[in-house]
Amino acid sequence: MADEDLAKLRIDKTRVTFRSGKKRKLVYWVLAFICIAVLGLLFSRGVFSPPIQVQTVTVAQVYPSQGFTVLNASGYIVPQRKSALASKVTGRLIWLGVEEGSFVKKDQVVARLESQDVAAAKDQAAANVNVAISTIEQAKAELRDATLSYNRNKELASRGFVAKSVYDDALARYDKAIAAVAAAEATLKANSAAFEAATALLEYTQIRAPFDAVVLTKDADIGDIVTPLGAAANAKAAVVTIADMNSLEVEADVSESNLSQIRPGQPCEIQLDALPGQRFRGAIHLIVPTADRSKATIMVKVRFLDKDGRILPEMSAKVAFLSRSITAGEQKSRTALNQAALANRKGKREVFLIQGDQVVGVPVSLGEPIGDMIEVLEGVKAGDQVVLNPPDNLKNGSKIKVAEK
Repeated sequence: MADEDLAKLRIDKTRVTFRSGKKRKLVYWVLAFICIAVLGLLFSRGVFSPPIQVQTVTVAQVYPSQGFTVLNASGYIVPQRKSALASKVTGRLIWLGVEEGSFVKKDQVVARLESQDVAAAKDQAAANVNVAISTIEQAKAELRDATLSYNRNKELASRGFVAKSVYDDALARYDKAIAAVAAAEATLKANSAAFEAATALLEYTQIRAPFDAVVLTKDADIGDIVTPLGAAANAKAAVVTIADMNSLEVEADVSESNLSQIRPGQPCEIQLDALPGQRFRGAIHLIVPTADRSKATIMVKVRFLDKDGRILPEMSAKVAFLSRSITAGEQKSRTALNQAALANRKGKREVFLIQGDQVVGVPVSLGEPIGDMIEVLEGVKAGDQVVLNPPDNLKNGSKIKVAEK
């Protein structure tokens, strides 16, 4: 009985085939729709379009002074007061009280040479002065006694109480006494001069700073022979080299053809390679009245209006000669880009920021123009690469190829 019931069981294949085909068609339509949507999205993003060739420009940090710069030049910082300290006498260096970077005051002793022989000569000269003073006192005492004897014998001779020979002896003694005083005074002057010379020689063994300055280099060490001529092979002509840091100026070369664009007192802006993120106010101090025929240039000296301890001699510098003075609000740098990088899309100003091989449209907030550039307040930052002269078919997500410059 059970076998008969199982034999009667059948599967309706017609219904099953119909339902399976309907579901399969639905799946095909869904897949086709997804493919069309994906292809449309990729096409809209330019996946199947060739990359657009573009030129790029970098968003930079600029200074407002670039908008009214009439001329640029380069040069070096040079102290206008600089001295190599040495001595007028030859001697061995026995003490050095400074090193590179030390600040020194005017008349400060920075080094000493051996001075035993000079000090002994000064002591001898002082003793000779004392001897001369004693000799003068002795000569004056003799003169007083000779004067009394002369006056007394002169009066007695006039009355005939003494012989004329006695009067003549008194007169001769008086004249000798006067001459002895004069000779003693002359000896005192000579000895005093010798004492001053010895004092000066002793002072020469102490090397002093002639003005307030900073030590730039140390040219000799303790034990070296220092001589004014430096003739010996191991002798030093100077002990230290100092410079007045308040006299630092930029010496820049300006072409003769551009000389008409500058004038004494003209405002300038100075940029140092060592401090690229800062600008210093300056002014033309002097236009040297001679030209360098080999370079066809004229030296221009630019003084600093702002003092800074980081400014050092021999630093390289760039000078921008300005048409007017810098205001307080123009001393700080600003983010700016080339105005040719701006695009006007749907009434908004934007730039196309490069990210890999694609671009992203970024709205920007703009400020004041700075020469051929314009200040950017928001949207991009310094160092970003953006498209220059963006073509009309360039849009957000477009593939690009950077043109070789």
